Amino acid sequence: MVVDINAVKQARLGDKESFAEVYRQIADDLYKVALYSLGNAHDAQDVVSETFIEAYKGIKNLRDDNSFKPWIMRILSIRCKRKIGQYISGRNQLDIDDFLDLSEEGNNVEESSSNRIALLHALEMLSHQEREIVALAVVQGYTVRETAEILGAPQGTVSSKLHRTLKKLRVQLEGQGKE
Repeated sequence: MVVDINAVKQARLGDKESFAEVYRQIADDLYKVALYSLGNAHDAQDVVSETFIEAYKGIKNLRDDNSFKPWIMRILSIRCKRKIGQYISGRNQLDIDDFLDLSEEGNNVEESSSNRIALLHALEMLSHQEREIVALAVVQGYTVRETAEILGAPQGTVSSKLHRTLKKLRVQLEGQGKE
């Protein structure tokens, strides 16, 4: 979704209603990236909330209203990295069940669930950075240039990592399909 630049400008000037409008416009995108990166719905909600609190406090320092979305995605990325650091230190566990929505309508729920599980297993094999690149470029549809800007990484690096990661996922999923 596109963020209303006028609302960003007004939010930067201290208008709380405008910030609330910007929040409504981008919250779903941030949540999807956080969920994809963290693998846990509760933690994704927490990280998005923390991101908005930090953005609210710091929006007056935003220099270019047009760069709001990459700016807030960078904040989210840092928050996700911190949360993953907590996972690594053993304080939290990934909850794979949060990824699964088994209430799907249709005749072939079992096959759909099986495909989701295969995808989740393949995603678990990726590093945090690989999952983050896939979340931004594939799930959210950012260009490689925008993804690189959000992550603060060289565009060529992001491009090659995206290509290798998608290839790795394909190989992993094809291998799981043969089992």
